Amino acid sequence: MTGDKAAKPGPPRTLRQAHEALARSRPRLKAPLGEWLAYYQRSAALYAEIVEIDRGHHHEALHMAEQAQNSAKEIAAQIPLQRPGHA
Repeated sequence: MTGDKAAKPGPPRTLRQAHEALARSRPRLKAPLGEWLAYYQRSAALYAEIVEIDRGHHHEALHMAEQAQNSAKEIAAQIPLQRPGHA
């Protein structure tokens, strides 16, 4: 074998792997709200998958999914306020 296993890891299968994957894709602090909205939407979807896969961390993953959904809602509510021409 030539080491292809390390070339591309599979999708996260545990809560820890989900945390690590999301940390790698987290936008910079000053990123536009649209980037943060997309990040939290991805986070909510990933944690919702982990709820079903990593049964030992079911409740923690469920909590993380809910937090990410709430963050996405809050950001989505702010986006129209930033558009030019809206005071």
